[in-house]
Amino acid sequence: MQSTGPVKHFVFAFVIALVVYVISYSAIEHRRTRNGPWEVTFTNRAGVPALVINEPQLNITNVIIAFPGQSTPLTNLTMRFDPPQPVPFNLPFGQCIFMDTTFQPGTLVFAEFGHEIQLLPRVLTLDKEDYAWQSGAVITLSNAAKTPVQ
Repeated sequence: MQSTGPVKHFVFAFVIALVVYVISYSAIEHRRTRNGPWEVTFTNRAGVPALVINEPQLNITNVIIAFPGQSTPLTNLTMRFDPPQPVPFNLPFGQCIFMDTTFQPGTLVFAEFGHEIQLLPRVLTLDKEDYAWQSGAVITLSNAAKTPVQ
């Protein structure tokens, strides 16, 4: 006599659900992290504090935001913005006031020397004005005005 009880059906359904879950989780996690995090170097270029922004998977490299007229201790620290952490938190100069890296690279917002700098995959926002990403661009932010220089 063969057993066709409900236990066999429940075990089979559980195995199918487990396989679907593992495949779905792996696919979502790959999609979430495939571009990698923002990499920002806090440095001084000829005594001027500067950010060097990179996101290699999106072909964003060496975008420099300089702050002439400001001073900070000499530093040369590269930060990768993953995993997420509670905001606000201090940076080598300024603060990170918003961070959403659910789908990397995500969104970062820095408060630096009175300016708001927002890193989005599609655009760079400086004091609420959008600028297209251009690798190698040098942007100067002073208290008076923003001057994109290339």
